[in-house]
Amino acid sequence: MKRKGLYFLIALALGGVGAVHAQDAAAPATSESTSSYDGRWYIAPTVGGYYNDTDRNTNSRQIYYGLGVGRFISPNASIDLFADRTKRDVDGGGSWANNAVGAAVRFYAGDWNAWRPYLLAGVMGSNHHSRGDNGWSPAAELGGGLSKTITDSSDLRFEAGYRYDWDNKTQPAKDGYGDWFLGFSIVSRFGAPPVAPAPAVAPPPPPPDCSTLDSDGDGVNDCEDKCPGTAAGTIVGPDGCPQKVVIDLRGVNFKFDRPKAGETDISKSLAEPTADSISVLNQAVDTLQRYPQVHVTVAGYTDSKGTDAYNQKLSERRASIVYNYLTSHGIDASRLEGPIGHGESNPIGDNDTDAGRAQNRRTELQVQQ
Repeated sequence: MKRKGLYFLIALALGGVGAVHAQDAAAPATSESTSSYDGRWYIAPTVGGYYNDTDRNTNSRQIYYGLGVGRFISPNASIDLFADRTKRDVDGGGSWANNAVGAAVRFYAGDWNAWRPYLLAGVMGSNHHSRGDNGWSPAAELGGGLSKTITDSSDLRFEAGYRYDWDNKTQPAKDGYGDWFLGFSIVSRFGAPPVAPAPAVAPPPPPPDCSTLDSDGDGVNDCEDKCPGTAAGTIVGPDGCPQKVVIDLRGVNFKFDRPKAGETDISKSLAEPTADSISVLNQAVDTLQRYPQVHVTVAGYTDSKGTDAYNQKLSERRASIVYNYLTSHGIDASRLEGPIGHGESNPIGDNDTDAGRAQNRRTELQVQQ
């Protein structure tokens, strides 16, 4: 067979290899052909047949057999070390044996689990045994094939190609031979199959800045809130915990039978010393200003002197004059319930004594919880 056939196949193979690489470069990184990759070592027993170069002067068809050991070095490429043998029957009697030892690389295209076409290129040393010579010569092969994964650990391979042997000793008048070949291999990987990598877990997002959050809406940020989850409307302190707000008006006592109907100046109605009572009222204003969520009921009371009807009206006037004092000092009326009079009910002092009756002539700011 002429060498120009070999040169043609070399050019064809190089073009095909370039096409495979171009396809790999164009494929997206997430394609299954590149995401599935088994790099275990394998053995590949092979059997096939030659269609011999007519210049060999042998039977045109011979059987060969061999064994390869290799592995995939990337999802789309494998490399094998191999040895094979064939024995040719010489025309007119005798035999002619070849033992080849070499390396072959295969370039694959397509999905790992489908039928994958590939290109084959190999180099080897060819050892000849004949009546004329026993020796070595270089050889090379080019070809292509199809591969199919059939289990986690085995593939089928069918390939065909052209092998050129630069043997110039077996027949002195000849300086090389080109043979076509067909081969079938069962590829068996050994070792445990690779475990698919676990999907990457995204790191959890950073926690939100607690200083900007108020989960229970109590006006205290989550960093400083030691009592999260307080019910809506609960009065809380600076630490976010429930706090009982007490607005104590004890000490704000009224003179007997004051204020009179139509009286608006509270100082004229307060028991002596008036300044002490005004101080208590101003403290109540300050407390309400510091706790704007607090709502109170303004309630007035009397001692037991007088009729029930009279005392009811008097308690209402006492509640009203305190109510007006609060609103005139900046407390919004929407935060005040009343004014309400309770007459002589709910005494806190003994109505049989002057001191007890003085205690009962009072107003209260009852905090609504």
